[in-house]
Amino acid sequence: MEFMRYSIYAIIIAFIAGVIICPALIPVLHKLKYGQTERDDGPKSHLKKSGTPTMGGISILGALLVSSLFFTHQNNDGIAVLVVTMAFGVIGFIDDYIKVVKKRSLGLRAYQKMVLQFIVFVLFAVYVYKSKIGTKIYIPFTDGFMVDLGILYFPFMFFVLVGTVNGVNLTDGLDGLAGGVTMIVAAFFLIEAWAIRSGISMLSGAVIGGLFAFLIFNAYPAKVFMGDTGSLALGGYVAASAIILKMPLFIVIVGLVYLCESLSVIIQVLYFKSTGGKRFFKMAPIHHHFELCGWSETKIVFVFYILTALMCLIAFLGSSFIFA
Repeated sequence: MEFMRYSIYAIIIAFIAGVIICPALIPVLHKLKYGQTERDDGPKSHLKKSGTPTMGGISILGALLVSSLFFTHQNNDGIAVLVVTMAFGVIGFIDDYIKVVKKRSLGLRAYQKMVLQFIVFVLFAVYVYKSKIGTKIYIPFTDGFMVDLGILYFPFMFFVLVGTVNGVNLTDGLDGLAGGVTMIVAAFFLIEAWAIRSGISMLSGAVIGGLFAFLIFNAYPAKVFMGDTGSLALGGYVAASAIILKMPLFIVIVGLVYLCESLSVIIQVLYFKSTGGKRFFKMAPIHHHFELCGWSETKIVFVFYILTALMCLIAFLGSSFIFA
């Protein structure tokens, strides 16, 4: 029970740090005018959100860092995931800074973001290789059966890392959506890591605590948005944790919301181009489609929470071998 006790401590410490950092950060962001600019072609209900401070992900990372410092002693896997999380948070911060401060709406150019993400991947891949985590991954619902990807492992790892990061980024479009969904996913990884006595359980606890605190200020109506600073960092945490635990395929299950958000954008773009301007969804990512269908923002967020919780329960069934 030691790992679980420490994981609970990590949640509490991160929560306390978060409820101190976030309310102190919001006035600073207001003063610096680091406000969100909403899309003119988006749901009209979002126009009132313009000016709400963004880059609130700084408070999540701050709480995570404070809590993690208590649990990084001889916790190499936890440190590796923390570094990946922070690195993607820095990329997100640069992107937010360019958008908000430099007033360049697209932020980092696509190639710049990809180069930075590739650098993080290389560093993480070196750790995975040297720590001898191996190239095997668990297949869900097979009683612990593993597949060895061999030379294909690292290209696969890059796809998982970048795909998850951008999936979480696309999910961050409604008050409390990305934070709440990821908090549930982090709870899944905490329990899985605890079952095998992995230090990732404490880091997952710190993520949960940081998000507990952040959601107080990010739940509808949001007083602050996490921005790319938070969403890219959270995506990095989810992907890196799954890779360390040899469970990247489980992201498809527990991160079904992320997958649907990403697929909706891909489908929308491909359909738009192939039909000469027609739209498959009323708007993408898919949470905006539901908004334009008349669903309230809070209903969409709540339904996505329920869906994620159910998918995590299904994923537990698919990983029951870990608890045997």
